[in-house]
Amino acid sequence: MCTTAGLMLLLLPVCCLLSGASHAATLSGPADNILGPDRFGGVSNFSTFLLDRSTGVLLIGARDAILSVDTNKLNSPPRKIIWSVPEEKRRSCVAKGKTKVDCNNYIRLLEFLGDGRVYVCGTYAFDPQCAFLDLSSFSLEKTDEGGVNMETGKGKCPFEPSQHYTAVMAGGTLYTAATSNFLGTHFDISRATGPEQERIRTEQSINWLSDPEFVSSAFIQQSPDNNPTGDDDKIYFFFTEVAKEYDLFTKVKVPRVARVCRSDVGGMKTLQRRWTTFLKAQLVCEDKPSGQRYNILTDVFTMQLTPGDPDSTHFYGLFTSQWEREELSAVCVFSLSDISKVMDGPFKELKKNCHNWINLEPVPTPRPGQCLNNARRAEGFESSLKLPDKVLTFVRDHPLMETSVTAAPLLVRKGITYTKLAVTQGSGSEERRGAVLHLGTDRGELHRVAVVGQNATLLQEIPLFSSQEPVNNILLYQDGAVVGSPQSLAHVQAVGCEMFTSCKVCAQARGLGCVWSSKTGCTTTELDPGPGDVVDKALRECDKDEGRCSPPIRELRATLGLRLLLRCVQLTARSCSWDHPPHRHTRQHHSDLEVTVTPETLGTYTCTCQETTAGVRDTSPCRRAAYQLTLEDPHSGGAVGEGRGRHVLAIYILCFLSGVLFGVLVLYLLKRQRSVSRQLPDNSLSSEKGRELLGSSATPQSPSSASLLSDGFRLMEKRNGTATTTTSTTLLSSQGNGGGHHDNSSNGTLSYSRSNGSKYMLAADTLDGRTMERDGGRPKGGGRNSGSGGEVDEELGDGLSAGLKGLEEELAKYPSFKSPAPLARCEESSI
Repeated sequence: MCTTAGLMLLLLPVCCLLSGASHAATLSGPADNILGPDRFGGVSNFSTFLLDRSTGVLLIGARDAILSVDTNKLNSPPRKIIWSVPEEKRRSCVAKGKTKVDCNNYIRLLEFLGDGRVYVCGTYAFDPQCAFLDLSSFSLEKTDEGGVNMETGKGKCPFEPSQHYTAVMAGGTLYTAATSNFLGTHFDISRATGPEQERIRTEQSINWLSDPEFVSSAFIQQSPDNNPTGDDDKIYFFFTEVAKEYDLFTKVKVPRVARVCRSDVGGMKTLQRRWTTFLKAQLVCEDKPSGQRYNILTDVFTMQLTPGDPDSTHFYGLFTSQWEREELSAVCVFSLSDISKVMDGPFKELKKNCHNWINLEPVPTPRPGQCLNNARRAEGFESSLKLPDKVLTFVRDHPLMETSVTAAPLLVRKGITYTKLAVTQGSGSEERRGAVLHLGTDRGELHRVAVVGQNATLLQEIPLFSSQEPVNNILLYQDGAVVGSPQSLAHVQAVGCEMFTSCKVCAQARGLGCVWSSKTGCTTTELDPGPGDVVDKALRECDKDEGRCSPPIRELRATLGLRLLLRCVQLTARSCSWDHPPHRHTRQHHSDLEVTVTPETLGTYTCTCQETTAGVRDTSPCRRAAYQLTLEDPHSGGAVGEGRGRHVLAIYILCFLSGVLFGVLVLYLLKRQRSVSRQLPDNSLSSEKGRELLGSSATPQSPSSASLLSDGFRLMEKRNGTATTTTSTTLLSSQGNGGGHHDNSSNGTLSYSRSNGSKYMLAADTLDGRTMERDGGRPKGGGRNSGSGGEVDEELGDGLSAGLKGLEEELAKYPSFKSPAPLARCEESSI
């Protein structure tokens, strides 16, 4: 019974912790437009999305499963296909040195084939495999034996779940950028499907690919009605690689764009089954005034400004910096025309004798790396197989272009790491057409930023998932956004002028075609904003309506630890200052103020700008913004805040204390029952008997008490007048005539006497790891311990020791309750 009671004593707090965690999950439950992990039946690790825009059905590639979600009916349960790895193959994967978690089937590729089927590829325990998904029946095609009809996925899908990878379908043919071996040391950009003789890839050379991290790919198809030169279709790949052109000690990473042509089939002798049109160039996202360059590419979104016109294609790139320690994100946009100009420019060459990069002259004819067009066909080069060897040798040795594709950042945010990017286009004329950036963060948020010309304005910050779930997918559909994380899915409403409920926010979206009216609110207009800074002009109109320099105080409710950006619109070049509580948890970005929410930062924040009035030279202070920062109600919706955390922590502590009190009560009743039912002897133990008891089962070095007593309780003892803490204790039971009093002996033992005569003595470890020094078998400073007060209940001591030993043997069967190895027995001194 003692073993059972001890087990209940330990398990009850654990159960309370689990129930508390479940309660916390309930408090942070998903909203109506968010599907949490509980909605997907235990399926997680969402990695890739594929949306059927005709039906609104979203296919999700996950671990060992493929999900189908109707975005028009998010409340409907998702459909599921299980595609797992056989157990023997999983064991073989683990035997090769991989972890059990990685030895699953992570779906990394979903692409439409155009015949009512979807091409599906997964890592399949480090042996990539592909299958065919029938959309009408939502099932994987089977073989005659009943198994999944699979084909090899090497070169089509990465081996490892976390490897960087991209793929695109072009006219029914799959083009991929992935690792091509088990160790993940070979990288290929390849045509992975189609006729066998047309499956070509990159050369295994660091001049072509140097430890790349693939990011994105895009298929640019020429318009059949507007292609006078007969130019070939192209596929673009975006990645970050280690630069070989910089002779530095540190590995410098650079973002690249590579291009191959759709009709390329390789060379006849040189570059057989290799690309003959592979060219790459460096992307430069740089803020020239400050000299800050962002060299790590994390995501790319492709958009045609004019539908049907491939020449209007723009690539929005999401960047960070290799050299900055703090979180930093930037967005740059590159046009297809700029990339084409660089690809048609000079090549870069490494001169072998001095290891310097120089421009190469002359370039052989026809130009290496050029796609097929009408002019080349007229010269007799209808296929890449007819290209001369000197042209193929040149492009093999010179894949890098001399000139870089440069752009200035549209947006720079410090303190935030953006993970995914999607872009929607605003209204208005082409010269003043704005765009809305949908940016996913590594903390489960969606930020919307309006970009008009050189001005970027943060419109919304929408928390969607927990802070541990980064956004890894954003799909734009029906003027809305489908946002995904590794475990959850959300549908966010479209960005429309009607969503902006205040004049100032509507004014910030003026470049997107929004206009404010006191009667109708924020509405969309087709009128062109006109020249000048339209945002500033619209904000001045808001000042007239709301009262200039007297904005209302806006209350902000936030949770502890959250970082806020308090906006202050600066209308002139004059400086702005902030009045706020005295602390060091703020940082000013231009006129805005970044605040970290702590108990000391709560209070009023006021932004005052120095402005001039028409016809007056002197400046006058004008209050542009005012905020009242308070803590969010712990019981309100939204993210789980600090108050909610304290509430859950209180539940944990209450459950734990209840378990401890219950266990102590059970032990007390058992000991009381034993003392009543047995007639304990009143004979004093000899010093030899006491020495034998101390040296065996009652010592803290014994296996039966090491983990439960010495690790479970810390006792205070006095040594030379100083209170110290010891973790090694000995539990003895004795019987005497003392009353209810405490006895602190000089040898460091602590004893407690009860009125019924039972006495419990806790002997502290006092000297160099020994239980205690003895003189003639008795503790030093005998006193009460060596006289009548030293009588020990041997049967109760042995029974308790045996019970604790049995309890540890039972708990040892469970991995969560493994006790530490017992300490070696301490030999007694021979002195």
